[in-house]
Amino acid sequence: MTETHSLYIGLMSGTSLDGVDGVLADFSNGAIQTLSAAFTPFPAELRSELMALQAASHNELEREALAANALALVYADCVRSLLPSCPAPVTAVAVHGQTIRHRPELGFTRQTNNPALLAELTGIDVIADFRSRDIAAGGQGAPLVPAFHEAAFGKPGTARVVVNIGGIGNISVLHGDGRVTGFDTGPGNVLLDLWIARHQGRAYDEDGAWGASGKVHQPLLNELLDESYFRQPAPKSTGRDLFHAPWLDAKLASFGKLAPADVQATLVQLTAVTIARAIRDEGVMPDAVYVCGGGAYNGALLRAIGVELGGVKVASTEELGVAPNRVEALAFAWLGWRFANREPGNLPAVTGARGPRILGALYPA
Repeated sequence: MTETHSLYIGLMSGTSLDGVDGVLADFSNGAIQTLSAAFTPFPAELRSELMALQAASHNELEREALAANALALVYADCVRSLLPSCPAPVTAVAVHGQTIRHRPELGFTRQTNNPALLAELTGIDVIADFRSRDIAAGGQGAPLVPAFHEAAFGKPGTARVVVNIGGIGNISVLHGDGRVTGFDTGPGNVLLDLWIARHQGRAYDEDGAWGASGKVHQPLLNELLDESYFRQPAPKSTGRDLFHAPWLDAKLASFGKLAPADVQATLVQLTAVTIARAIRDEGVMPDAVYVCGGGAYNGALLRAIGVELGGVKVASTEELGVAPNRVEALAFAWLGWRFANREPGNLPAVTGARGPRILGALYPA
């Protein structure tokens, strides 16, 4: 694939399972510029099926293949919505796929996708399957965004932290001396979304208002924090394979009936505490913590993180020039650009891989 320009579309559908974020990016001369962005929601039936595929179930091989086909149609719609703003032909679409299993300790991760169909539907080269090569090299396959965070948000001589709060939370610690560390901290929005859906039928807690109306139940918080994952050393990564409804229900079992709003407040505190502890454990005092992902729109959560960090500035990546809901899609566009230029996309210090690796696989148009 010979690159004659530097326009890439990045597509990201994360553990929140709400839909597809897409960006059109220009990497001319090594710059990182977002030209336009789009969001395409999942049809209700596709979201339900992707949620069901998170766990073993009947006829799941066929059901996953059909879900991948349906997912490619949504991806293609998102791509088409971005094409009118393209000033030149797009080199490639870089697509993450939808994670339905993440078991690096068993040597695999599974992102549902049909990149061949996406290439057929769009007539554009598609780059996909970014995580498996890192796992093949002994890594976690995640998080992959820290390298991009350093490229986009790093400032020499300044320590800062970028926190992505999607369904799962992860941190990128930009030490200011060129070193980058990071890992998955644990639940981001996944339990918050689950709990409000169960009790109020809403997809998410807007600005954290419901959680803010409750009181943190300290014994429950202690029980939630008594999870071995939080004590594991990095590199480490996690997902819905661990933090799901049965996990939460098992933790709640010994507490009798608690007010649902108090449980939500406690889940907000769980996310805040685990993120703050992870940052402190990295031994860095950042000038600021910048948050991206859906969690950046939860004011109660951002305030809680700030309190846990003793007043360190906590702000959205909007302050650094990238809207929080565009960062991950832009990161995968950047990883696609790295692949096209045969440059590694992983950071072994983050994932634990044996060395830098070129990430992705090409599906030509």
